[in-house]
Amino acid sequence: MPRAIAKICGLSTPETLDAAIAGGARHLGFVFFAPSPRNLDFGRASGLAARVPGLVGKTGVFVDPDDELLTAAIGAAGLTALQLHKVAPDRAAAIKARFELPVWAAVAVKARIDLQAALPFAGAADLILYDAKTPENAALPGGMGVRFDWGLLEGFRHPLPWALSGGLDATNVGEAIRQTGAPFVDVSSGVESAPGIKDVEKITAFLRSVDIG
Repeated sequence: MPRAIAKICGLSTPETLDAAIAGGARHLGFVFFAPSPRNLDFGRASGLAARVPGLVGKTGVFVDPDDELLTAAIGAAGLTALQLHKVAPDRAAAIKARFELPVWAAVAVKARIDLQAALPFAGAADLILYDAKTPENAALPGGMGVRFDWGLLEGFRHPLPWALSGGLDATNVGEAIRQTGAPFVDVSSGVESAPGIKDVEKITAFLRSVDIG
C-alpha cells in the first residue's frame, strides 16, 4: 500500500510547523475559529505561512465562515485550500466558485448513515474529510481526540477523494491506514501535549507512523 499523505492541523508555533515540514507533512492546517484553542490571528498566520515551502499546502480551517473572514485569512496566509466545517453543499460550492481554491468539506461521522452526508458534496467540493462527530454540547466541531468506528467506511463508495480524521495519533494511525485504505490522514489533538499546544516529538512520531502505515 502506498504511503498516505498527512496533514498536521492547528499549528501555531514556528518550532512545531518546522517539525511538521521536516517530518514530511504534505499539508499544514491553520485554524481560523475564535472558540478554538488553536485559533490564529492574521499576523501570526502570516508569519507562520512565510516559513512554508512552496510544495507544502497551507489549509485554512473554518467553521461556517463568512466571506469577510475567508478573504482576510486567504490574504494573510496565502492559503492553498479551504477546510470547511458545518457548511452545506451549496455554500461550499459558492465558496469554491468565489475564491477559486480547493474546498475540503468535513463530514462528521458516528454511525454509517452519517456517511450519506458526503454525497451531496460531489461537484461542490474537492475532498471529503471524515471526522468524528463530537458531542452535541461540544464547543468545537473537531480537534477533541474523538474517533469513530473505522469499519463504517468499509464498502462505502466515496463521492470524492477523501481523508480520515478524528482521534488519530502515532499509536493508531498505521492501523487506521491499513484498515480503511485512507489515502490521506489528518491529525490535531493527537500530536498535542495539551489542547492547542503541539508537541514536536509527537508530530515526528506521528509522521513516522504514517510512513510505516
